Amino acid sequence: MSVVVTPKILLPIESINKEKWAVIACDQFTSEPEYWDKLKSYVDNVPSTYHLILPEAYLDSEMKHKISRVNDNMDLYLKNSLFEEHEGFILVERKTPFVERRLGLVLAIDLEAYEYEPGKKGKIAATEKTVPERIPPRVQIRENAPIELPHVLVLLDDQGKEIITKLYKNRKSYKKLYDFKLNMNGGYIKGYEIKDTKPIIDEIEKLPNDLNLIVGDGNHSLASAKVCWENIKKNLSDVEMLNHPARYALVELISLYDEGLTFEPIHRVLFNVDLSLVRILENRLQGNGKLDVFYNDQTITIDVPENPFIAIKEIQEILDEYLEKNKFVEIDFVHGIDSLRKIVKNNNDCVGITMPALEREKLLPYIRENGVLPRKSFSLGEAEEKRYYLEGKKIL
Repeated sequence: MSVVVTPKILLPIESINKEKWAVIACDQFTSEPEYWDKLKSYVDNVPSTYHLILPEAYLDSEMKHKISRVNDNMDLYLKNSLFEEHEGFILVERKTPFVERRLGLVLAIDLEAYEYEPGKKGKIAATEKTVPERIPPRVQIRENAPIELPHVLVLLDDQGKEIITKLYKNRKSYKKLYDFKLNMNGGYIKGYEIKDTKPIIDEIEKLPNDLNLIVGDGNHSLASAKVCWENIKKNLSDVEMLNHPARYALVELISLYDEGLTFEPIHRVLFNVDLSLVRILENRLQGNGKLDVFYNDQTITIDVPENPFIAIKEIQEILDEYLEKNKFVEIDFVHGIDSLRKIVKNNNDCVGITMPALEREKLLPYIRENGVLPRKSFSLGEAEEKRYYLEGKKIL
């Protein structure tokens, strides 16, 4: 069976305001609750995916009640027929404040072919190490949810084939499903319906390498979907396993070589720390690379390995060791230098560590040879460029 399958995609009905319907991935702006407060005010009580997700900025408070409310809202939207169903793929054209065009293909992947645990190999692989304690809250959200809303981006190694680009060149032959401006400075998005999916699936299946699909964004969400599926399939027959909707996860597929796909670093910010952490980094790291560290109004430049893959690995190992020894210290992962500076400026006893950017052409060879990178090693674009919840799929 193919690792890629044709889903029945749920979209909001025509009468729904799409600009209020679509909201950014829940794992963004986690240290900037003002973003989510502003979004909540904008969305108000109209139908929106905001009411169907749990932003990670709010994960620590009243979890059980909030998860229940999300699941109830999903049931309500289904009962009130707020979705229309489209069987096929959706070709996505996204414009952001930073790039003129990024192309993607919304489809479903087989979770049986996906592996995220170290040492296990699948035809679809994680790029970054998952943090075990981050999975249970997501499992709690998903295990009783009747639908899924994806923010997962999967990268396709289609070098020389340009599978998605060729589809875009024929976009005028496809029905346009949506075309609107995204809220909160997210840019603009268009979607085209593709009903004849078999030739695309066949082309993906014929790619030369064993590993052509890697998870570029949403590693923890997809890992949670895998955990839920493993729990569900224990009580299914072989035939039931083949057809159960929870086996297949909705994702957006993007070519690793898409010109609109940018690889940005994810910076670290630690709370309840002082300059001693900076001194540890200075003493433990060395090399011909340079990174800035922020503390209060100070900018301190430190030496790091020139190879970004090595630099990220060594920095994260030092931070993990430090966090293990200092339980009162908290860490967060931040997109964008401006956001990092803002957080450090607005919080006492806070250190912001800038991180290096990875080179896309070296990513897949690294994953094939070495396995996963440390968690939060890179970001596909800036925070505002992350996937917006728009499409959905039934999983019960």
